[in-house]
Formats: sequence, C-alpha cells, structure tokens
Amino acid sequence: MNGIELATLIENRIKPDDIKSTNTMTITNKKGRKKTLQLVTKSKDNSKRQMIWFLSPPDDKGMSFLKIEHDDKDDLMKMWLPGFKKLRRIASSKKSDSFMGSDLSFEDLTNRNINDYSYKLISNESECEYKNTKTTCYELESIPKNINSQYSKHITWVIKENDTYLAIKENSFDKDGQLLKIKSIEFEKITYVIFNENPDSTIINSSKDFYIMNKLDVKNVQKNTSTSLVVNDISINFGIEDKDFNEMNLKRLP
Repeated sequence: MNGIELATLIENRIKPDDIKSTNTMTITNKKGRKKTLQLVTKSKDNSKRQMIWFLSPPDDKGMSFLKIEHDDKDDLMKMWLPGFKKLRRIASSKKSDSFMGSDLSFEDLTNRNINDYSYKLISNESECEYKNTKTTCYELESIPKNINSQYSKHITWVIKENDTYLAIKENSFDKDGQLLKIKSIEFEKITYVIFNENPDSTIINSSKDFYIMNKLDVKNVQKNTSTSLVVNDISINFGIEDKDFNEMNLKRLP
C-alpha cells in the first residue's frame, strides 16, 4: 500500500447522509483558564454542508456558523453575530483565523480534497495508542499543494477497525516546518438499522455500521493552549435537505 491508497481508504469510510449532534467545547488558555461552550451542529455530505449554533455561555448565545464547500470555487463560510445583527463572511485568506477563539482554525473545519495533497506512507507498523490501548498504526504524511494553507505538512496515525480506516491522531506543522498542533480523535460505532417495509421480501431488515467522531482534542504546542470537543448526543440520517443550509436558518436557534 502507498500513501495515496491509504488516504483513499480513509476518505472512503462509510458515512451517514447527515448528522445532528449536541456538543461541549472546552477552550483552555495558556494560564489554564477554561471556557466552556455548548453547541448544536447539523451537517450533510460528510460536513461539506454544515451549520453550528452556540447555545451558551450567554455572551456567545445565538452566534452561528454556516459552511458550504465547493469543488470549483471558494468555499462559502459565514458567521452570524447577533449582537451586531451582522453576517460576517470568512474570506479564503482568513481560513487560518481561530474559530470562536479555539485552537481550531476555519481551515481545520473544512474537508481535505484528496487531490489537493501529496502523500507518503511512512510506516505500516508504527506504534500508537487509541482509547488507552497500545496498538499498531499506519503513519501517513500529507503535504498540501495549496501554498495558502497555514500548514506545511500533516503526520497522521491511522488504525484499521473492522475494515474501516480511522485517523486517530495528527501532528500539524506550520510554514516553517515546526510542530504547531497535536490532534487526537476518538470514534463511536453507530449501527443504523434499515427496516424493510416490503411485505413480500424475505429480508426483515438490514443495517450499516458508521464510525462517527465523538471526541476531538487539539493542543497548540506553540501557544500552550488546548481545545476539547465532546459529542454528547448524536442522531444520523434524520433527513435534512441541501436547501436548509441557508442564512435564514443560521439566525434561528435549533
């Protein structure tokens, strides 16, 4: 297996049509002070369409984020700022900016087009740890072709679980080649049952297993800050449509 083949296997992980979740984000500054935010997300097509609403703390309540990714033009990103009654468009040149003061940038919130990177398989027997258990991982290097990326490269550790390839840890390096962020990711397996309503069929129902991210930890080693995102509740395939990702819904708390 080579790097592009592994990247393709990661990309081809089976995903639900859409996801709705409630989440807790905890931001820790360099002095150890914590800020906790509650948020709701709705996404579709592997988060290529996404809306995020902030429910607390009070100063951030009502703020929201809309993202629609495009293959042939710049992605659409907008923030709704209720205190100013203003929509702020996030320009492509601002993707390195922090999202809500966290260690995630707007670039971190976007999917990576597999053709926008060059890949190298560093190892298929790298030691790593997942959910407090030592295991063997693939180790993958990804270098962005876009010179406007805030990163020079990523090193990603990947496990294989039930024929599904999961990226569980990633080190991201700045333009000078220095380590900038360490990301750790955990997944939850969700079994989705599809009921067969055809009375003439001998198949009662079928099911699919989805691996959904339920925890993300990000540490900025240069600023000595960190962000933790925990998924508290999740539902899948609830039927959101493309047209629902609009500015009007962005201004309404779910």
